[in-house]
Amino acid sequence: MNKYKLNKNYANNFQVFLSDIREYFHRNKNTIHKARNELKVINHEKVDTVVKSFRIPNILNQIVYSFFRDSKANKSYEYSLKIGDFTPEPIGYIEFYKSIFLKESYFISKKFEYDFTIREPLLDPEFPDKEEIFKAFARFTLELHNWDIFHNDYSPGNILVKKENGHYIFKIVDINRMKFFKLTQKDRAKNFSKLWASDEILTLIAKEYQSAYGCDNKFIERVLYYSNKNKRIKNFKKRLKGQEVND
Repeated sequence: MNKYKLNKNYANNFQVFLSDIREYFHRNKNTIHKARNELKVINHEKVDTVVKSFRIPNILNQIVYSFFRDSKANKSYEYSLKIGDFTPEPIGYIEFYKSIFLKESYFISKKFEYDFTIREPLLDPEFPDKEEIFKAFARFTLELHNWDIFHNDYSPGNILVKKENGHYIFKIVDINRMKFFKLTQKDRAKNFSKLWASDEILTLIAKEYQSAYGCDNKFIERVLYYSNKNKRIKNFKKRLKGQEVND
């Protein structure tokens, strides 16, 4: 048994691709990320797609996703449709069941040809045009927030950047844990906490955001507070595991 949805823009050419995605995925060797989940770039009908294979959930989550909650693949697809141009174009998702329990699930989107993620300018002191990138990123984040979008994993690897005609275009990925609500200034400041950026860069970003939005005078202070709080928590957990700590 399986459940799926296919974007109407791709219905004519991707029906078989979606239903046979396990075979396509197994044959393809173009892995671009592999951790808990695996992502591969697969070309079909002259369209480069990114296929995300979600890890088979444990038995408890198999029950939860089968009866009580939408799967991560399902949410990735539905959220992509909901937020439109903020993320790469969704093509579809499919879930495979054994008996009545969810086992494998896949989310397919059109590949966004980005130039770099926000991580590169964050880490590279010599990265060109850094100040303009971060100011553009601040304005992009403000637009997200004004659409009541809170990305729960707003981290550097999940923010894609492309320079086009002298302007920077941003897309967000890994969106299955997003939330939608009216954001307070506290929520807005907190959403920068997982960037793992220096206080100097965060201040630049927060000032641009504050200038465009008209936040109160404590906004920059809040951004730095939540960022440093997140760093302390993450580093504490690393110390407990005996791992190397990053500033």
